[in-house]
Amino acid sequence: MKVLTDERRCVGADLAAWMALGGGEGLERALADPAAVIPAIEAAGLRGLGGAGFPTHRKWAAVAAQPGPGKWVVCNGNEDEPGTFKDRFLLSRTPHQVIEGALVAALAVGAATVVLYVNPREAAAVRVLREAVAQWEAHPLLPRLSEALGESLRLLVVTGSGLYVGGEETAAVASVMGGFPFPTLKPPFPAERGVNGAPTLVNNVETLAHAGQILRAGPEWYRGLGLGGAPGTKLFSLSGDVLHPGLHELPMGTPLRSLVFEHGGGMLGGKAFKAVFTGGPSNTLLTADDLDAPLDFDNLRARGSRLGTGAMIVVGEGTSILRKTAEYVAFFAANSCGQCPPCKIGTHQISRILERIEAGAGRPGDLQALENLTELLPGSGRCGLVDGAATVLGSSLKTFRAEYERAVERH
Repeated sequence: MKVLTDERRCVGADLAAWMALGGGEGLERALADPAAVIPAIEAAGLRGLGGAGFPTHRKWAAVAAQPGPGKWVVCNGNEDEPGTFKDRFLLSRTPHQVIEGALVAALAVGAATVVLYVNPREAAAVRVLREAVAQWEAHPLLPRLSEALGESLRLLVVTGSGLYVGGEETAAVASVMGGFPFPTLKPPFPAERGVNGAPTLVNNVETLAHAGQILRAGPEWYRGLGLGGAPGTKLFSLSGDVLHPGLHELPMGTPLRSLVFEHGGGMLGGKAFKAVFTGGPSNTLLTADDLDAPLDFDNLRARGSRLGTGAMIVVGEGTSILRKTAEYVAFFAANSCGQCPPCKIGTHQISRILERIEAGAGRPGDLQALENLTELLPGSGRCGLVDGAATVLGSSLKTFRAEYERAVERH
């Protein structure tokens, strides 16, 4: 069952059409019993779908436990990672589903300000969201929310910097406050001190889009949508060497083989399957040996991989893993905010060595230098950018070392 991408529900900014299809029912249930919202999210097994997979109820409970008024909810739609294009679809095609989920979260944690934080390059999403917010502001549900919260509820659309690092939660907080999106050290986490020093819940667009549906149909329904014990559905951004790239909403736990060969139509040009960059370019590679792997958080972690954002960049035989890795590391190097020297210098150093090897000018010590960097760099930055660069490098070196060695031997 399609929960997020059902075409009947993709009604754009038309709130009346959304309500006619059952929209608002989850929020009504939350208003009837706000204390039951977080237990329902826990029972459903919802996890953060922006990359980390952190249990959603724990994040919500942490903000709810903070005393006093003035709390914030930030719906993180910065989405700027290569190969990931799920959030822009949700924001532009079914914005009321996202807004309803954010309002459910606001009621659960006691936040009276909801920020829809969007990448400014997604002009269509920004326009649709502003239209959608205007309709919510005229709807009678909002005054009822304000009454339940004891504060006047505000819905804001804020465009970010457009920078990759702006998606990290502390950077998103800084950006919402009008500053440069520099990530900051944690603790304190945004749940303790976020926007304007107030407790702040930061959740990805896709995560919040599930919340209203869980309240509407129940945790048991949501859990039953997944496969092999994994709850719910997941949006997979499928790209690369496949016949039918695009956005696919599938049960959590769908095997990689099914995603690529059934829903993706198989390999482009009849190529053999070589690998897939899972969760975008900041994660690990899976190979043909992993085609039967269930695509969910726990099963991929058991294989030393991660689901990440759900982006799946497929690589066929004949495509250089070295070349793809060099492209992705160059992206990270260009998008480092420069705040942490190990990140700024380390990502550029990796990129320089990879470009040299790929150009046929590799040196005997280059592979050892790259391996050293994969060990030294993780954990040296205030956000996960340098970790992502080291992860994809380390995975490609381990899985396709012969390809690297041949490139060095050519010189």
